[in-house]
Amino acid sequence: MAVLDDKGTAGRGIVDVVEARLHRLGRQVSRQSYVAGERGFRALLSRMEKDRLRVAYIGGYHTEVGLLVRQAAEAKADLTVMANDPLMTSEFWAITGSAGNGTLFTFMPNPAGNANAASAVAGLKASGLPGEGYTLYACAAVQAWAEAVNRSGSFNADRVASALRSRPIDRFDKRRDNSASGFLVYRWRDGHVERVKKY
Repeated sequence: MAVLDDKGTAGRGIVDVVEARLHRLGRQVSRQSYVAGERGFRALLSRMEKDRLRVAYIGGYHTEVGLLVRQAAEAKADLTVMANDPLMTSEFWAITGSAGNGTLFTFMPNPAGNANAASAVAGLKASGLPGEGYTLYACAAVQAWAEAVNRSGSFNADRVASALRSRPIDRFDKRRDNSASGFLVYRWRDGHVERVKKY
């Protein structure tokens, strides 16, 4: 198995965690890197093919992962790709086309299916904006901030922060990280994202 990162802080960080967990499971891992913004992956794919690497976990963004997936398909490489949350965008499919079929990635539960988000989803659609990825999470954050501004009667950061804390949101831990249970695994299939029930 290969783990690839884009040499960026986020990409390296997530791949460090994945690599460590794979090592704990006793898996042999080949660590590779590419440069964010890179467009040609033929040499990397050729090395992976030579080393008989058939599965790659990639910590990077949808553009480079999409290009790598497309170029792997063009080279007829037998490669399964898994990545993290930046693949939750239709732009990934625009890059890969059908070559993206079967590409796996992790993401939080998709809020677009939540009944409480129905009006926000409808509003985004009416505006011609996609409600994908972190869009609805960002909308919720802005709504929480706006409510805190109204409650505090001020734009002063300390007062707004105090108003936010006065109604704690129990989905965050002490470090203010999301404590909601786990990420799910999704797969691209014919231009749509589907949740993988068993993996």
